[in-house]
Amino acid sequence: MLSSAIARAWQTERPGDKIIRLTREDADLTNAADARRALANAQPDLLIHAAAKVGGIAANVADPAGFLMDNLLIDTSVLRAATDLGVRDLVYVGSSCMYPKDYRQPLVETDILAAPLEPTNEGYAIAKIAAAKYCEYASQQFGLNYRVIVPSNLYGPGDDYATGRSHLVAAAIAKTHAAKIAGAGSVEVWGDGTARREFTFVDDVARWLATATGDMAEWPAMLNVGAGRDHTVLEIHQIAARVTGWEGEFELQPERPAGMRQKLMDSGEAKKRGWRPTTSLENGMRIAYEAFLAREAEQQQEGTRV
Repeated sequence: MLSSAIARAWQTERPGDKIIRLTREDADLTNAADARRALANAQPDLLIHAAAKVGGIAANVADPAGFLMDNLLIDTSVLRAATDLGVRDLVYVGSSCMYPKDYRQPLVETDILAAPLEPTNEGYAIAKIAAAKYCEYASQQFGLNYRVIVPSNLYGPGDDYATGRSHLVAAAIAKTHAAKIAGAGSVEVWGDGTARREFTFVDDVARWLATATGDMAEWPAMLNVGAGRDHTVLEIHQIAARVTGWEGEFELQPERPAGMRQKLMDSGEAKKRGWRPTTSLENGMRIAYEAFLAREAEQQQEGTRV
């Protein structure tokens, strides 16, 4: 999702640059040799490392070992290859999961490692923190511009709507859409609905990266990049219902895990460098839903042709 948005933003904001996208089809980034070969062929002036194994609460709870190991392998392969091949400018995409559980709000960059992590995604968070610290150390030790952005939860066109893998916004859109199609009168919501989440439209982040990465030497080691406003889990589901046109009731399930109570970040350092989110959550979710419907129609056409 983010890599696609970055490609769109670069074409608009920096049309003179050559964009090289590496997908799963191009290289298995858990394999060090694959990662080195891909980077050696690309020879980038700037590398934005957004590759990761990601998923929602259910996926993280079911496979903590996989989320830890796969992300450690991906990041070790990519970051070691980038360092060895002389890539000087690199943006590593971290995660708000790196922050301590139920810590003071809003969260600032120095809060990372200040207290225990949220258990439901601890494996993923540990891997992301390890990579972020490598970027900090490599910059200090080798004189490189390896910087970390910590976006809030991202959403938008190209999101993963698969059951079990999707994050909150995508899951809410997919569930309410499916309920509308099926004529269902209720949709389940994990937790009591009061946990709060900060969601940022992916294209806003991509456009900022396209305009702000010209002088990364002046960046601090880490930058929060968030919308600056959060919503309850129930509110996000209610917005999804408006967007998809589903009318029904939400069934709260307080016995189910809901993750951290709140993860609102202070993005002041990024704002000093031009960060200005412009897309409201509801408008962004409408854009995401339009892309979701277009993708579904495309898949149906492909199935018909077969």
